[in-house]
Amino acid sequence: MAIVTVFLLVIVAYLLGSIPTGYLLGKSLAGIDIREHGSGSTGATNVLRTIGKKSAIAVLLIDMLKGAIAVLLVKLIYAYSPIELLPTSWQLWLIVTVALVAILGHSKSVWLGFTGGKSVATSLGVLFVMNPLLALGTLGAFGITIAVSRIVSLSSIVGAISLNLLAIFVDGSLPYIIFAALAGGYVIFRHRSNIQRLLAGEEPKIGQTAK
Repeated sequence: MAIVTVFLLVIVAYLLGSIPTGYLLGKSLAGIDIREHGSGSTGATNVLRTIGKKSAIAVLLIDMLKGAIAVLLVKLIYAYSPIELLPTSWQLWLIVTVALVAILGHSKSVWLGFTGGKSVATSLGVLFVMNPLLALGTLGAFGITIAVSRIVSLSSIVGAISLNLLAIFVDGSLPYIIFAALAGGYVIFRHRSNIQRLLAGEEPKIGQTAK
C-alpha cells in the first residue's frame, strides 16, 4: 500500500506541475502559442512581455498553486488519513520527492512535448507549503534583486542561491538541504541562456523585449 501511495502521489505531482498555464492562457486570451514568442518560455515573465500584466499575474499564481497542492497532498495524507498509508520516517523525503517532481513537470510538461517554463513560480509554491520561512526568505532575495536590477532572470538566480543558504541556516534538515541544492541548481540550469545574455549585457529588464 505504501509503494502504491507513493507512486500515485508522484504521478499526481508531475501532472499538476505539467499543467501548461502560460500556454493555455496564451491560446485562450491571445490566440498564440507562447512558446513562439519572446523567450519561448511558458512562464509568467514571458507572458508579461507577450500578453500583459494581468495574464502574467494569473500564470504566476496558478503555477505557484500547482506546486503548493502537490506538497499539500502529502501533508494531508499524513495528517488526516484514517490508516497509516505511509511510514512516518518517509514524510520529509516524500515531500522533497513530490516537490521536485512538480517542479520538473512544470518545465518538462507532458502536454507540451516536454517543454515549459523555468520552474521559478512552481518552486516558490512548493516552498510555501514545505517551509514558509524558506519561501519568504527566497522571495525576499528575489524582491531585493529585482528592485535593484529590474531583471527577472538575475533575481531568480539570486533567489535560487539564497534558498541553499536558507535551507542550511534556517531549516537545517538534510532532506530540505538536498531539495534546495537540487531545485536551486535546476532553476539556475534552466536559466543558462539568460546567464549568457547577462554576461553579454543583453538580458532585458522588465518592460523590455527579450532578444
